Amino acid sequence: MDLDQLDLNPRIIAAVKKAKLKSIKEVLHFSGPDLQRLTSLSSLDVQHLLRAASSRLRGGGVLTALQLCERAGGLPARPRRLSLGCPVLDRLLRGGLPLDGVTELAGLSSAGKTQLALQLCLAVQFPPRHGGLDAGAMYICTEDVFPNLRLQQLIAQQQRLRTDVPGEVVSRIKFSNQIFIEHVADVDSLLECVREKVPVLLSRGMARLVVIDSVAAPFRCEFDGPALVPRARHLQALGAALRRLSCAFQSPVLCINQVTEATEEQGTAPRPHGLRDERVSPALGMTWSNQLLMRLMVHRRRPGDEAVTPAGPPDRTLSVVFAPHLPPSSCSYTVNAEGVRGTPGTESY
Repeated sequence: MDLDQLDLNPRIIAAVKKAKLKSIKEVLHFSGPDLQRLTSLSSLDVQHLLRAASSRLRGGGVLTALQLCERAGGLPARPRRLSLGCPVLDRLLRGGLPLDGVTELAGLSSAGKTQLALQLCLAVQFPPRHGGLDAGAMYICTEDVFPNLRLQQLIAQQQRLRTDVPGEVVSRIKFSNQIFIEHVADVDSLLECVREKVPVLLSRGMARLVVIDSVAAPFRCEFDGPALVPRARHLQALGAALRRLSCAFQSPVLCINQVTEATEEQGTAPRPHGLRDERVSPALGMTWSNQLLMRLMVHRRRPGDEAVTPAGPPDRTLSVVFAPHLPPSSCSYTVNAEGVRGTPGTESY
């Protein structure tokens, strides 16, 4: 907008032009003291200048939120999510994983955490119209060797799992070529990977999903009871780095976590919804919990568990423990050769 449109003393407008400020927006980029130095105007003149510029830019008068919305062309678009590759699980999470935050997936061993992480590494490669982000995934292993054989099995079964996607779309995607694997053995290596290697892939658009499997392993190996303070500092540093990357590149971060007896660690979160009588809680305590946007937990009924109904409880259950946009809820799911599938009709809220 032209400076001559401002209702100001010509002397003030001349001083602004002499300072090589060409538009109203440029004026508003500076603070009052900065404008005084640039234009040599008095404090009172600068106040008049800023008030006139802001009034001109917003059109004058007070606008309601509804008026701003109508002026912008309607309600904002629904936030994008990364699909889990299953309509039942997507309904539970209202579309999938958020793109701007750290999601934790915790649970006992053999409950299906890695299976779901691998399925997400494939789902992210689909086009946005099919719930993906049209990019690859970065998979950071801290415990076991990357499960490549299982990944190849899932890739071979994608057309059977993703019946919502045309076959020619699935066949065109080179799934194996877009999963970047890194093995780290300690906390320092994990932080270096997150700070140095992950940003390169995200900035180039080669990856839009980061998976850490698992986040607890290096911390539980290096830090024992007396080392709680340095452990908390490293956890905060890791959480801050992951949140910053996720928000900057609109890329979801999934951290797989172990569980521990609720009495083992101080400051652990309350026992999650959906874990029935097992006194377990995600590892790493409240310090790590505070870094998360969303916490999910998986539970698998073991052979010794008592049936609560004639048919017994579901074999596997995925539960939402906390999330800013979701209520505590759960549904059962199965893991087979095709991947992870939610069981229709088992959702509870």
